[in-house]
Amino acid sequence: MTNALWYFGRGFGVSALVLFTLSVVLGIVTRSGRHLPGLPRFAVTTVHRTASLSAVLFLALHVATLLFDPYAQLRLIDLVVPFVATYRPLWQGLGTLAADLALVLVLSSLLRHRIGLRGWRTVHWAAYLCWPVAVAHALGTGTDGQTGWLLLVVAGCALLVVGAIGWRMASPTFAPPAAPQRVAPPRDLAGLP
Repeated sequence: MTNALWYFGRGFGVSALVLFTLSVVLGIVTRSGRHLPGLPRFAVTTVHRTASLSAVLFLALHVATLLFDPYAQLRLIDLVVPFVATYRPLWQGLGTLAADLALVLVLSSLLRHRIGLRGWRTVHWAAYLCWPVAVAHALGTGTDGQTGWLLLVVAGCALLVVGAIGWRMASPTFAPPAAPQRVAPPRDLAGLP
């Protein structure tokens, strides 16, 4: 049973990372204001929301599984307060920080109608911090941090996020406004009163 908890915990963590990556990518794409080929904008938003909620579910499973795993030696305080863990405190603290930020994102989304769109967007910027912190946690804390398969998963996630950022920056909303063009005066006004 002990090994099962460890394997499930790792699997849930990697699944959460992939789903958070999908959520970040779709969030960036949605904000680009451009049409994503094959999907209407409302569908991209719906998939973004579903991926986010699924990522949070897998994150909760990751944490709960490792909480009961005797090898991980997590304490309840380690789930809330970053950098106090006994096992790899820096790397685990990054995971705790990412989980705390994810919780803030979820709560702000649930309270969106109360805090307003501007407040929600301001808090939502934390997603840009949450994702790389989670990646660092995945690479630094686990026993799989330097294995080929995890490095491939992380590289794929990073390529997707960088590609989405490129997509966003290439959108017309990021293009500098065109400089006004001088119009030459008409040359031949003969025959006009």
